[in-house]
Amino acid sequence: MCTTCGCGGGGSTLDGQAHSHAPAPLRPGRRRVSLEQNLLAKNDALAAVNRARCAEQGWLALNLVSSPGSGKTTLLEATILRLQGRVPVVVIEGDQQTSQDADRIKAAGAPAVQINTGKGCHLDAHMVGHALAVLAPPAGAVVMIENVGNLVCPAAFDLGEAHKVVILSVTEGEDKPLKYPDMFAAADLMLLNKVDLLPYLRFDVERCVAHARRVNPGIEVLRVSAQTGEGLEDWLRWVEAHRPAPQQA
Repeated sequence: MCTTCGCGGGGSTLDGQAHSHAPAPLRPGRRRVSLEQNLLAKNDALAAVNRARCAEQGWLALNLVSSPGSGKTTLLEATILRLQGRVPVVVIEGDQQTSQDADRIKAAGAPAVQINTGKGCHLDAHMVGHALAVLAPPAGAVVMIENVGNLVCPAAFDLGEAHKVVILSVTEGEDKPLKYPDMFAAADLMLLNKVDLLPYLRFDVERCVAHARRVNPGIEVLRVSAQTGEGLEDWLRWVEAHRPAPQQA
């Protein structure tokens, strides 16, 4: 995106007028200095701290990412209810506004912290580190991070999680992995949600999975429905299988 004109870097403005992105000529006596810095460096450093803390405490941190309306919170509620008595679960909720999702998670039986990002479109490692300090999960807990609904920005921000889990609803269209490849490339697991609606939709599951594996050949895929419970035991087994082994005293 061109920060000057917003043309997307293609050399044409929104009204179709062509223009150049070549640097403006320098005035006599001046020189151009190029400055580059890794804008994510600070976030990555804090993510490393979060990851080390998770390893020390035996926490499994999962970064749940999706577009809005994928059924992420409903799936998380169903997961919490089924893991009760099996695995301790705490939740970090990310939304631009309101505490509605955190309230739902608490009602399902898990401690939760709500992070409102305002105009921000994603959580970052600093926010997550602060939430972990507030929640103080027990040793061996699963930390579910429900990121802001967005398939773009969260792909670039490491939170210190062990795995990104991308949730794609069958109501969204099977081409989402090709439209948002960075997110699907960064994820270790895709949960194909709302499969109970497949009889009523024109959605090609195999084509969707092929698209996901085109951008990420190693991605795992599970078909689930938070409403009917289909596939949820497979999802729970995946979670339990990825929990770190208890550290020897």
